[in-house]
Amino acid sequence: MRMKTTDLTRIYRLGPSEITAVNKVNLEITEAMFMAIVGPSGSGKSTLLHLIGLNDYPTFGKICIDDADVSLLSSSEHRKIRLLRMGFVFQTFNLLPTLSALENVELPMALAGKSSKEQTEKALRLLEAVGLSNRLVHRPKELSMGEMQRVAIARALANDPEMIIADEPTGELDSKTAKEIIALLFEINRKKKAIVVVATHDEKIVDVADRIYLIEDGGLRLQS
Repeated sequence: MRMKTTDLTRIYRLGPSEITAVNKVNLEITEAMFMAIVGPSGSGKSTLLHLIGLNDYPTFGKICIDDADVSLLSSSEHRKIRLLRMGFVFQTFNLLPTLSALENVELPMALAGKSSKEQTEKALRLLEAVGLSNRLVHRPKELSMGEMQRVAIARALANDPEMIIADEPTGELDSKTAKEIIALLFEINRKKKAIVVVATHDEKIVDVADRIYLIEDGGLRLQS
């Protein structure tokens, strides 16, 4: 996957006021890149990820994937791209509380129409890969925060995404667990050649990134 944004802008209107959360961002994301987006709270990090992840529509500008403009596709077409080509990891994990670890990982595959056998076999492999083969039947409330984030990463990998988008994935974790999660994301990037885009305050993530971007007042610039 290659993604390019052109003058990407997101403006929120609150009554008579306007807030420019993302301001004319021009960005190129190439295969196998590990990219970190840093900046103060409220600078536009999460909004930019929502746009890149096709969870929101830009006010102006466009997003191209493999040279095709996807900015104005329908919400159902966006959902298909998210399901089949992207994986998402959130600070708050976003696991379904009524499902076991195994069932949470199977869910994206079920939505993609894969067979029950394929869902289970792959979910087992993914949970083993993230060190949770002994926690398959546990629900989120029975897992530690680090274990929940590992389940979330396994779920993000369920449909072999070309891009993983992570919003503060270590924000709720202790330093030891955070290091383990960073190492796991780095391994996924290097071994699976998946793009990893992370919005973060964590300097340990910044240390392993191929490119670091600073966002301030919605504007993005390359740091290194």
